[in-house]
Amino acid sequence: MSNTYYENFADALPSAARIKKEKKKLEDAGVQYVMSTWIDLFGIPKTKPVPMSDFEPLCMGKGPQFAIHSISFVPELTPADSDQVIVPDLDAIYICPWDPTTAIIFADIYWEDKPYNVCPRQALKRAVRDAAEKGYEGHCGIEPEFIALRYNDEGKPVKAIDNDPENGLRPRRQAFGYDVEYSIDSMPFLKELIDIVEDLGWNMHDVVAEGAYSQFELDFHYTNLVEMSDRLVFLRLLLKEVAKKHGMFITFMPKPTVGDWRSGAHINFSLTEVGGDKNLFGNDKDGWSDESRWAVGGLMAHSEAITAIACPTVNSYNGLVPRVGGFEGGTVTWAPTNITYGFNNRSAQFRLPQSRYCIENRAADMTMNVYLSLAFTLCAVVEGIENKVDPGKPTDFDLYSMTEEETAEAGIRRLPRNLMVATEALRKDKLAEKVLGPVMLNSYLAYKVDEWERYHQAVTDWEVQEYLRLY
Repeated sequence: MSNTYYENFADALPSAARIKKEKKKLEDAGVQYVMSTWIDLFGIPKTKPVPMSDFEPLCMGKGPQFAIHSISFVPELTPADSDQVIVPDLDAIYICPWDPTTAIIFADIYWEDKPYNVCPRQALKRAVRDAAEKGYEGHCGIEPEFIALRYNDEGKPVKAIDNDPENGLRPRRQAFGYDVEYSIDSMPFLKELIDIVEDLGWNMHDVVAEGAYSQFELDFHYTNLVEMSDRLVFLRLLLKEVAKKHGMFITFMPKPTVGDWRSGAHINFSLTEVGGDKNLFGNDKDGWSDESRWAVGGLMAHSEAITAIACPTVNSYNGLVPRVGGFEGGTVTWAPTNITYGFNNRSAQFRLPQSRYCIENRAADMTMNVYLSLAFTLCAVVEGIENKVDPGKPTDFDLYSMTEEETAEAGIRRLPRNLMVATEALRKDKLAEKVLGPVMLNSYLAYKVDEWERYHQAVTDWEVQEYLRLY
């Protein structure tokens, strides 16, 4: 069921035998409470906990109902309209490692017997179905980055893993990235995470002490698009719950301070034929395929609109800059700023890595709605392959060293410089309405315009320091 899109509520319901089987497995594991969890417009999980005694009616769509339009920035319905009904996906059950008496089951939203038109998980399933009808199946790995913080004695947030005194001297070149000492200091927290992810069967590869102090990245194996989306949402919950046990909290905010490296969530995307295991993007014998080039072409054609989903906050764009003064570790950010592709080029938006045949989109962060990001990615890739979109020549050189004039002469488009530029690109992109549907797209655009306008009503410390006495 996990990847299947059902047009009708009745078709989505699991069989009585399947419900009985899953209930026994959960009861044998000691589960007493179930959180059937749906995803809102911004990728945030929502639920109403129920006891195991209500498992059967829950699975039959007779559990808690929700007035989603009352809380989730989707004003197309009114208080006089029907509530939404959720159907748990029994292929997406996660027993909570921090509390094994509780299980989270990801669910799809229905409204008046049809898929709810503001259900991001349904949007992804619909995109998966449409791609499968053309013979394609998407796979994805994501590189989640985050910063661990704690509160000091004054109640102010500070880096959780940091041997230097607060407000003390910093090394000119960042010491934290890959550092053994800092990795050792972090292991009480990291060991617990590694063990949990391994027990979940996600095939944990490594943990990275990243560029900013107390910043980390977890790398685990790729899987299909719906499952990877569920895993990322569950991981965000997991990280927060484990951090609390260690007196810390986690932020996925891309750029908490000027001196921090940006926290990203690079999307590593590959494609096979439906039911097959041959990577259509290439192999070690033949190298990168024509399909990989056309896929890049499709992604580049829709880059600005995809970025509005994958980098969805005002703060996201503080990280998509080439250089930062006072940066911990130098001035070059290693973040994408231009819509290009290159072979292992980390200054390009789309990187074709030397170690694997996938397309890495480096313009994505942990605040994204992962379901919508992967739905848009899949549709752009398929469109690129079907239309054989030429991405042009790769940019296998340092894009940070190019001047604005050189960039313009080369015909290189700049990634959106702020949320409003990205939002307007999303509004004009014809594929966006197909991926999200008109109602969800309009709701997303309306909220992002409001977010941008609220941001510009705030007077920042920078503005006061820059202008108060100058003028």
